[in-house]
Amino acid sequence: MIFITLILMLLLILVAAEVFCNALEHLGERLKISEGVVGSLFAAVGTALPETMVPILAIFAGTDNMELNHEIGVGAILGAPLMLSTLTLFLLLVATVKTRGINGHFTPEKTGLTRDLNFFLLAFSLAAIALFIPREFDVIRIAIGFGLVLVYFIYIMLTLRASSKLVQDGHATEAHGVMLLCRMGLPLNYPVIYLQLGLGLTLLILGAKGFIHGIEEVAPIIGISALLLSLLIIPVATELPEKVNSILWIRKRKDTLAFGNITGAMVFQGTLLPAIGIMLTPWGPRLDVVLGVMVTLAAALWIRLMLQRGQLRVWHVAVNGVLYVSYIAVVLSFP
Repeated sequence: MIFITLILMLLLILVAAEVFCNALEHLGERLKISEGVVGSLFAAVGTALPETMVPILAIFAGTDNMELNHEIGVGAILGAPLMLSTLTLFLLLVATVKTRGINGHFTPEKTGLTRDLNFFLLAFSLAAIALFIPREFDVIRIAIGFGLVLVYFIYIMLTLRASSKLVQDGHATEAHGVMLLCRMGLPLNYPVIYLQLGLGLTLLILGAKGFIHGIEEVAPIIGISALLLSLLIIPVATELPEKVNSILWIRKRKDTLAFGNITGAMVFQGTLLPAIGIMLTPWGPRLDVVLGVMVTLAAALWIRLMLQRGQLRVWHVAVNGVLYVSYIAVVLSFP
């Protein structure tokens, strides 16, 4: 019965994410902002919300077992950047290898993608350093936490500043499909868009809350820790389905939107949530956690280096897939 409940909570989260992201897309079109902003900020944050709600609710309002809450929280916080930088980027190869070939090229707008990767590498490196700072040095940990929040707000300002030029260059946002509430006869205006955003957010919270309690019961049954379950399963279950948007965009050769949806989520997940984890959980250097952080940084750095060379080929993201499979093989071999 618990597995059925867990599946139902996942379905609720996915429906909620669709409701939320659909409204975000129409909001971006009405605000007349660029694909880069919608991809790196609006879509990225919107599709990251299911994953975001799990660690936040686990830490602040999870179960009565605080150690379990912290394990779920830390696992979910670190699992999302791991999945995004490895498995999700690899899926872009799966979606394009037939049409572009293994030596074909990805052509995202390089300025925005470079900005995303630079900010992520900076922020996640700080989060990695914080793993090795004892809790006795609270001042340093708090300073890093606030520093990560500041990094994200600087990132937002720089991304928004670049929007107008991108719109002029033909990268304006276009919504795909009718907004869900409008199909019920409601008009397309800001109040209705905000109503749908609120509805999606409410459903996300309910689904994430139920999912947390499901993990508490499932982890002992399948014989792995709540942290490892959160690190591997939650991101794939709650966020990967929403990254189907990137697959659809990459097939339509909208590479800027496709990559921005992924790397923008990486910046969001690599700044604000680690800040919460650093300040409110043990955030210690467990071996599976440290390995996950190293693989995440290596995957992001690899794409950044390939981009710096001036060409991003389809086969390059195969390396990211290999890193993900290697990490899973290693951590599942732990006693």
